[in-house]
Amino acid sequence: MAAAPVPALCVTDLRKTYGNRTEALKGVSLAVQPGDFFALLGPNGAGKSTLIGIVSSLVNATSGSVSIFGIDRFAEREAAMRLLGLVPQEINFNMFETPFSILVNYAGFYGVPRAEAEVRAERQLKLAQLWEKAQVMSRTLSGGMKRRLMIARAMMTQPPLLILDEPTAGVDIEIRRGMWKLLREINAAGTTIILTTHYLEEAENLCRNLAIIDKGRIVEQGPMRELLAKLDVEGFLFDIEGTLPATLPVIDGVKLQAENGHTLKLEMPREMDLNRVFAAFAKEGITVRSMRNEVNRLEELFVRLTGPNPTRSADTAAPATSAHPGARP
Repeated sequence: MAAAPVPALCVTDLRKTYGNRTEALKGVSLAVQPGDFFALLGPNGAGKSTLIGIVSSLVNATSGSVSIFGIDRFAEREAAMRLLGLVPQEINFNMFETPFSILVNYAGFYGVPRAEAEVRAERQLKLAQLWEKAQVMSRTLSGGMKRRLMIARAMMTQPPLLILDEPTAGVDIEIRRGMWKLLREINAAGTTIILTTHYLEEAENLCRNLAIIDKGRIVEQGPMRELLAKLDVEGFLFDIEGTLPATLPVIDGVKLQAENGHTLKLEMPREMDLNRVFAAFAKEGITVRSMRNEVNRLEELFVRLTGPNPTRSADTAAPATSAHPGARP
């Protein structure tokens, strides 16, 4: 039997207590497999930034262990960091340099010969659709271009593990979807990606596995598909022809609500046959013009786990281990 692959990232019982005795991490354990596209989610103050800071050598841990492709991050810091690319949320390059210069100088800092750095810079700028902007001042780039330049810079050292902290923060949906395409291409080429994001639609669209952290602990983890399958409620929006009747039909187990004079919001058990709803509508003379899913499934799961009255699985204390990266949600 072939040996299991060494995780791209392995975190074991990681703890961080700050000087004021605030416990930011309370025994976090997770493993991300090579080639995975992994989401790390959590509300503000949950511990995401502290965890990423420790993994990327920006924050000291109180106890626990971190390894990157089997290399101890604490004992062999320099070797481990050469395997990691980090894209922080803040734009932190020199606005008075050109994108080409930023990439070449960054690679040079990590010991890449200039000739090779220039070849890599051209390749990364073309992949990020920035080659036409290679020689302009970076301050003239749009917000989305600056975000893509941050990703291109992180890839200049050809890291097998890429961590992105809110990479699409503050950009519109069209630019965000363009960045999704770029990240999918990077992942398809073999780079393991760990993503934090407040856009839960983004995580559901991109990631195969996830961990949700809250108050310094992993509260849920596993394959995206399996976690979303746990949800027992579905939501729909129905666009209605004409205007809604004054009294809405009553359907056992279904919650109906008028959003406006032409739209109905519905919540129903996942196992319920939707034909019952259409039959009730027909009886009341309601004609459906179109329908669509109303609830982002990952958002629903997130709220259940991190809201005021969280509902959590009995086994969430177990270490988070990503499933085989080939399993798509």
